[in-house]
Amino acid sequence: MTVLACNHFTILTDDLPATLAFYEEHLNLKAGARPPFTFPGAWLYADGGKGPDPILHIVAGIGRERLVKGVIDHVAFTGRGLAAAVAKLKARGVDYELRRLPAYGTWQLFFFDPNGARVEIDFDAAEPAPAQAGDAARAGARAY
Repeated sequence: MTVLACNHFTILTDDLPATLAFYEEHLNLKAGARPPFTFPGAWLYADGGKGPDPILHIVAGIGRERLVKGVIDHVAFTGRGLAAAVAKLKARGVDYELRRLPAYGTWQLFFFDPNGARVEIDFDAAEPAPAQAGDAARAGARAY
């Protein structure tokens, strides 16, 4: 068996509209085709909805309070447009942490979705530092 790629990840939520809006706004994922399950949810596609396969499944209304926390720490995406991403998070009042990956220089942008799931977006090292990113972001901040 060989793993070829990450297929998708699933977020459980009690607030489908807020979760859907969050990922559409901040990651430019778009809701698309989804099988007619007996529970509410959405499948989101990359590249503004042009991606061939859904990369995020949102499942709503299954009673998150009875679920135990898992061991997955965060989900990571590769993106472009670091300055715009940071500006959007700031404008919406979303707390974030920006750091550089030591030895590679890759920009790593961390924040939480409305359900407490940690999201990371990695940007090419060649992208310029966002305005007022701070010295910690330029030099490599603490581990997240």
